[in-house]
Amino acid sequence: MPGSIHLRGSVVIPATEFGWRFSRSSGPGGQHVNTSSTAAELSFDLAGSPSIPDPLKQRALARLSGRLVNGVITIRAEEHRSQLRNREAAQIRLAALLTEATAPPPKQRRPTKPSRGMRERRLESKHRRSEIKRLRSRRHDY
Repeated sequence: MPGSIHLRGSVVIPATEFGWRFSRSSGPGGQHVNTSSTAAELSFDLAGSPSIPDPLKQRALARLSGRLVNGVITIRAEEHRSQLRNREAAQIRLAALLTEATAPPPKQRRPTKPSRGMRERRLESKHRRSEIKRLRSRRHDY
């Protein structure tokens, strides 16, 4: 489906769930920029989306809580001079944001200790290095 976002696995967010607003971009651009609404603002109701399964939705809501306003995430793109390219940029940024927010948490690291042989090799290499540096100096302590 054009305009839809593939999230992960079989989860696809259809383009019908996106809300779009367009306005004039800021910055240079000549006479054209004063008359065209090329900046794109994409709104997506994450909390009310029926396309995202509950476990993924809860994970994304928790991770994006600072960026949400009433469960809605908004992305503004105005880096390009055409509205179409700004729409594409906003969708790409939303897809990347949601993919990262719904990713499973990393596996817990189990603390381990270095082996005895590893500790001895490390200390031996430190001793060798200090001996090399000591022999480089003018005065030797024999």
